[in-house]
Amino acid sequence: MNVHSRSFIRKSFSRAAGWIVVFLFIAVAVFADFLAPYDYRQQSRTEPSAPSTSVYFRDPSGGLHVRPFVYSRRLTDPLRLAYTDDTSRMYPVSFLVRGPSYELFGVFETDLHLFGVAGENAPRANLLGTDALGRDRLSRLLHAIRFSLVVCSLGVALACLIGIFIGIVSGYSNRLLDTTLMGVSDAMLALPALILILAARAAFPLELPPVRAAFLLLLIFALTGWAEMARLSRGLVVSIRKQEFVLAAVASGLTHARILFRHILPNIARPLVTQALLMLPAFLLAEVALSYLGVGVQEPEASLGNMLTAASDLNMLRTQPMSVLSPAIVIFIFVLAVRMLGEKKPRGYSEP
Repeated sequence: MNVHSRSFIRKSFSRAAGWIVVFLFIAVAVFADFLAPYDYRQQSRTEPSAPSTSVYFRDPSGGLHVRPFVYSRRLTDPLRLAYTDDTSRMYPVSFLVRGPSYELFGVFETDLHLFGVAGENAPRANLLGTDALGRDRLSRLLHAIRFSLVVCSLGVALACLIGIFIGIVSGYSNRLLDTTLMGVSDAMLALPALILILAARAAFPLELPPVRAAFLLLLIFALTGWAEMARLSRGLVVSIRKQEFVLAAVASGLTHARILFRHILPNIARPLVTQALLMLPAFLLAEVALSYLGVGVQEPEASLGNMLTAASDLNMLRTQPMSVLSPAIVIFIFVLAVRMLGEKKPRGYSEP
């Protein structure tokens, strides 16, 4: 096996792994309500900043159980936030349990959840612990992934639609229109993104419901992302507009719109898709930063950005590092998966 073959296998495996991770994130975004064991906004005043619930298979007497179980716990030291398990009663963890009701796909109302602890007065199984208000971190993380992924994907789609349309029209038009459109694009690229963010935020009230917060983020992404895509699209169109297949389409009397969208656009689609994939993690990181600064979705709604604010609590970061940093870990995994999708086949490789 030569070097090119090994490189091709490695890149193919990398892309396959990237697609698997991306599809898992999509599944989480679609089924967040079903996967989340509890209402992500529900507070538990008796369990603030609780650590991850321990799941057991062996009881205190040494007996082994096939079905996992948990114990209830109580806050023994409010100052140090120390908890102690009450081993007098076991609560089995069940699958497909009843819980808070929600609308699946926004249509079907149900209260079925993937897992939980069934029974009256049963304790909660907080696999990632709770935040300072006693809300289940895992449930909030799943809904945060949904919000951030949906907003960033729509933001990329909107920025790409605007940028590609302006770019291909500019690259195929006369010099005056080309200069005008690219001048606007260069002005947008030169304008500091912070100015656009502050201007967009000033147009909205201080208290933002989730829909308006999402609309604000989409507006920011569209304003800051279209110009780069327009520049790329214009350059690609200019590079192929004089090729034989385009000249043949012009000679056959096809309209400019048909030439652009039926002949030119399909031939420049691959680099545009690659650029869109690169924009997705960039927008995700931007959404995290904006939500962290309070520009995005606000409490009690969940996003990866506002969940990361808990990382500023040094005591929580020291005692529960994995739970507190779980949003950062999720961001790292998603960005890495998208980057893996952008890998190309090695040059000069041809399959035997």
